[in-house]
Amino acid sequence: MRVLSTNIGNLTQITWNGKQLQTGIFKSPTNSPLFLKKEIVANDAIANRKVHGGIYKACYLFSTKHYPYWEKRYPNLKWNWGMFGENLSVSNMDETQLRIGDIYKIGSALVQISQPREPCFKLGIRFGTQQILKDFINHGFPGTYVKILEEGEVSPKDELILIKRSDNLLTVHQFFQLLYAKKKDKNLLKLAIDNIALPEKKREGLKKYL
Repeated sequence: MRVLSTNIGNLTQITWNGKQLQTGIFKSPTNSPLFLKKEIVANDAIANRKVHGGIYKACYLFSTKHYPYWEKRYPNLKWNWGMFGENLSVSNMDETQLRIGDIYKIGSALVQISQPREPCFKLGIRFGTQQILKDFINHGFPGTYVKILEEGEVSPKDELILIKRSDNLLTVHQFFQLLYAKKKDKNLLKLAIDNIALPEKKREGLKKYL
């Protein structure tokens, strides 16, 4: 896995249900290094700190291997890296292989896989249709947020070097499916609840399904 593009965005005004809002989802390539801080990517815009940024959502990674699928599905958009609001567009990233809790070195930063991206209406704004939310969930490859264990600089072409594999077998793909499944798999629920790399609030919320 390697970083193909570093992306940031500015705050953009949007209209949603008659209200004026801001979003930072419109990101574009910088061709420059990004500095990953504990709760945010330096110089990147975040409109709502309740749902973006923070310890468990400091930086968002999306796999470039999924772009051809989406370009074919939404051919009328102007495509570039950063379309999904990701800070790092990463080659050959596979959510079925990434375990929540895995630790990677990227550039001079040390990061831990924390949780998949759960799409909201702002992704629909970016794609020009709220249909993308259903499509995104059904496709099942949501990218991943990372927790920043050590702040550092990440540049295009930096490799993701696995430092420590999580002892918990739960993958990003499995957890994403678990979140949206009407019938929750008990084994996956137990893995998620026991996975300390996930936010405590998420783990507590899943206990009701056991």
